[in-house]
Amino acid sequence: MATAEKGKPAKAAKASSGGKIDLATIAGLVVAVGGILTGLLMEGGKIQDVKQVTAAIIVLGGTIGAVMVTTPQSILASAVRRLVSVFVDKSPNPALIIDELIRYATKARKEGIVALEQDAEAIQDPFLRKAMNLAVDGTDLQQLRKMMELEISLIEHAGEAEAKVYEAAGGYAPTVGIIGAVLGLIQVMKNLADIEEVGKGIAVAFVATVYGVGVSNLFFLPVGQKLKGRLHQVVQTKELMLEGVIGIVEGLNPKLLRTKLEPYAASGAKVKQKAAAKQQPAAKAVGAET
Repeated sequence: MATAEKGKPAKAAKASSGGKIDLATIAGLVVAVGGILTGLLMEGGKIQDVKQVTAAIIVLGGTIGAVMVTTPQSILASAVRRLVSVFVDKSPNPALIIDELIRYATKARKEGIVALEQDAEAIQDPFLRKAMNLAVDGTDLQQLRKMMELEISLIEHAGEAEAKVYEAAGGYAPTVGIIGAVLGLIQVMKNLADIEEVGKGIAVAFVATVYGVGVSNLFFLPVGQKLKGRLHQVVQTKELMLEGVIGIVEGLNPKLLRTKLEPYAASGAKVKQKAAAKQQPAAKAVGAET
């Protein structure tokens, strides 16, 4: 069994491995775009037919501009930074968080919750660190729950605002695509004398519509939904941490506390737990009950 050196807090096990590439997102984009282009080629078309830089500039420029007008600057900047989470999954491992909470619960039952003061300062996650510090300071249980639930609510509202940025872009893009098509048709009307050029011009004009509908349904709207999924995972993790701290304050038996928290790890956590067991054997030793 691993024990903390006297006078020093035991090192908390990391709940995540720094993030991993979300293959579902990348594969989804490849399949979607590849399927459309393959269908185009099968119909006798050419990639060159939909390769229009001006249409891309109109659709992307118009859409981004509209989003910038409707979205506060702070939320817009946060949404741009959050885009990384669509391609990289940094979701914490619920199983490792539970192990960490059980270690704290075991120590608190043996030595009292005040003994967790140094451990609390060493916690990496800001939410869990704050909740544990409030518990160690003797904050009323109901007050502690209200404070941390308020923080969860704020996190949820901020995440929803970031997702709505991409949903708004998904709503604007098709309309801007139509604007691009109309602009192209205006240019076509100038060459009505040459019927061959008119046909080519109309084809090019409608590329903007394809871009608008495509970027909306293949990128912006899916990204918004993915961010909501990530937000759900974050909120669930915070609830897990809060319930764990509440259980520690109430003096629950570590085994009962684990039983109470395990449902949070039921959804997709078994795969992560197996991977973590291979990659972090030392973390399991630290999290062993003493």
